[in-house]
Amino acid sequence: MARTIRIGLIGCGFFARNHLNAWKQLAPEGAVLAAVCDSDANKGHAAARDFGIGAVYADAAEMLAAERLDMVDIVTQVRARRPLVEMALRAGVPTIVQKPFGSTLTECSAMTELSRSLSIPLAVHENFRFQLPMQKVREILVTGEIGTPNWARIGFRTGYNVYAGQPYLLTEEKFVINDLGTHVLDLARFFLGEVDCLGAETQKRRPDLAGEDTATMLLRHKSGAVSVVECTYQARRLPDLFPEILVEIEGSEGAVVVKGGYRMEVTSGGTLRTLDATPPLASWMERPWHVVQDSVLRACAHFLACLQGGDSAMTAASDNLKTVALCDAAYAAAATRSLIAPRY
Repeated sequence: MARTIRIGLIGCGFFARNHLNAWKQLAPEGAVLAAVCDSDANKGHAAARDFGIGAVYADAAEMLAAERLDMVDIVTQVRARRPLVEMALRAGVPTIVQKPFGSTLTECSAMTELSRSLSIPLAVHENFRFQLPMQKVREILVTGEIGTPNWARIGFRTGYNVYAGQPYLLTEEKFVINDLGTHVLDLARFFLGEVDCLGAETQKRRPDLAGEDTATMLLRHKSGAVSVVECTYQARRLPDLFPEILVEIEGSEGAVVVKGGYRMEVTSGGTLRTLDATPPLASWMERPWHVVQDSVLRACAHFLACLQGGDSAMTAASDNLKTVALCDAAYAAAATRSLIAPRY
């Protein structure tokens, strides 16, 4: 039987419901939702009631002191994460933190170093890597079916009103690169490897925002490949494919393309084949969110298996720090209108 992992979840807001549903579905694999914590008592008690969790806390330190936990899952707003991550690590509890990892590269570096110095696992819930279409793209690249990748376009373009569920995003001075760019930049690394330098242009197309809502980035990878990485919440085209990611990757022997409706086209050896990459729809999932919700489930299953097996997570802090460095470089490139090398 799989080792039982007792989980304490901190932050019971908008996105945390996906984590709670994922951990509940993973109960047969050993996941046990032991406790939840939220500074808003109503949110904490609602989560406990809806998911049958016996322990509710308003203070994370109290939860860590009172509960015997094998893992902490932090799903708070980014500005609240660092003290919680450090508290959990110092308590000796392996920790997962939602993306973006932290507010600054310096902050993320400090959390990564603390994890390393204490030998306590820390991973970032970068779930876009775990989306079924993205996993299928990765499989095609690994098999060498399209040869050596040399060019890509990765885009997340939507007009979805993200502010309705997360109004605090209106006040973020660094917005879309940290919120969406972290996903698509991470996919660029996932598909084409590390980056030598990048350029970026940002726009604020919605005037009442504090930060940027659109970013267009050009990356040169260490392999010599080039990628165009785009993200916006201000697209005005129909159909709006939210929350789908569109991908085109060309290689020396072919290409792989992810189109709307989760249709994939693979060209190899002069022939074209199509694949259906539609994610499954569990009972707690709903369209069109199911691709994200399924990726949360897949990410949580990965973290659970890694902790049970003593393995390092694919999105361990040390890996995600490289994605944070790309976000940091993108802001610098946009500000200076120049190519910037990420500070790994």
